[in-house]
Amino acid sequence: MAAFVLCGVSSAGRSAARHLLPVRTPGALSSTWGARQPRRLASHLGARGAAGGRLKSTALVGAAGAAVAVATCVAAFGHFHTAEMASKVEKEKKKEEDDEEDVMKRCARFMSLPVTDVQVLQQRPRDMSTRMELLIMETQAEFCRALEEVDGGTFRVDRWQREEGGGGVSCVLQDGKVFEKAGVNVSVVFGHLTEEAARQMRSRGKVLKGKDGKLPFRAMGVSSVIHPKNPHIPTVHFNYRYFEIEEADGSKQWWFGGGTDLTPVYVNQADALHFHSTLKEACDKHDPQYYSTFKQWCDNYFYIKHRGETRGIGGIFFDDLDAPSQEEAFTFVRSCARTVVPCYLPIVRKHLQDTFTPDEKDWQQVRRGRYVEFNLVYDRGVKFGLATPGSRIESILMSLPLTARWEYMHEPAKGSREAEMLEVLRKPRTWV
Repeated sequence: MAAFVLCGVSSAGRSAARHLLPVRTPGALSSTWGARQPRRLASHLGARGAAGGRLKSTALVGAAGAAVAVATCVAAFGHFHTAEMASKVEKEKKKEEDDEEDVMKRCARFMSLPVTDVQVLQQRPRDMSTRMELLIMETQAEFCRALEEVDGGTFRVDRWQREEGGGGVSCVLQDGKVFEKAGVNVSVVFGHLTEEAARQMRSRGKVLKGKDGKLPFRAMGVSSVIHPKNPHIPTVHFNYRYFEIEEADGSKQWWFGGGTDLTPVYVNQADALHFHSTLKEACDKHDPQYYSTFKQWCDNYFYIKHRGETRGIGGIFFDDLDAPSQEEAFTFVRSCARTVVPCYLPIVRKHLQDTFTPDEKDWQQVRRGRYVEFNLVYDRGVKFGLATPGSRIESILMSLPLTARWEYMHEPAKGSREAEMLEVLRKPRTWV
């Protein structure tokens, strides 16, 4: 099915224009953006708004006039938004170019040296793999230092190498004052896809043409899961990644993926509003339809089918993003990665002094059990990691909590806060 979110138009205009603008659901976007989405999403506002008024010749003049007015409004908004977004993207690009003048200066702020040799990165500063590796190292460092400031503890920095190619940097804090387990992992790996990994790619609509059965690939990303001790502080997860595959003719397929989502133990409207608003602001800088599309995608992806529940209250999620262009896709991912501190740390600080009961702690343990079920049964990243030779199991399973609980036939009492949380997980809400 397809749907579209209309932004920047009056309520009356929105009602009249619903027939002019389609909304694409995650299913329509999830495969190959390049093949299915040849035009930029933002351009649909103008192009389809202006040309989409399909009025029958017998329609009343007044209705036709209203439709034309709405179409004109939509088209004007589309042109205005495209120019505004282009300006913001250009400013971000200029800032990044200034930062890239000295790769070593950026590396000095990281938790560790990058996986790739710094001299190699300096030789190819505008290469997408270089830019993405620096971004994920930067994201890891900023998030770890923000968590250390709140917790008072120190992350263990663990560099590792993959025999088949590449390696990573795992940062883990365990048994801190605030966080039972906090992990922020960077990996940069390359080599050849296994048959199992290639099948997973094909099942997502990727047409891959290898040479002699071999598909050279390069994958990198930053991934984090934070499990607080206090049940009133939510668990948070984020992951942003980049993937390249070289085909038999030497051409490359590339795409980005990722997202950020929140898993609270209890419903807190203010926390949910802050979290989703921060993500929406980042999305809106690039396209006013991104947030609603990727929010729905997140609810669909982080769904525990055998429980009939979402994992948490969602956020944003996208995969196989290869449009509108590599540059624009990257700047969007960068905007999202830079929200991980502002969308989560204010919530942590807000609940630092909250007291909790043994029953509330037990409920947290039950919800963590659900978290484990999703990660081990459904998560694509875990599946890909386990299917890739030489993968580091400790880093793949970093997302699991130190403790969790599974109670037989557990069901919260009616009218309780636990039951309220379960209702939200069974019927996801629109938070902003």
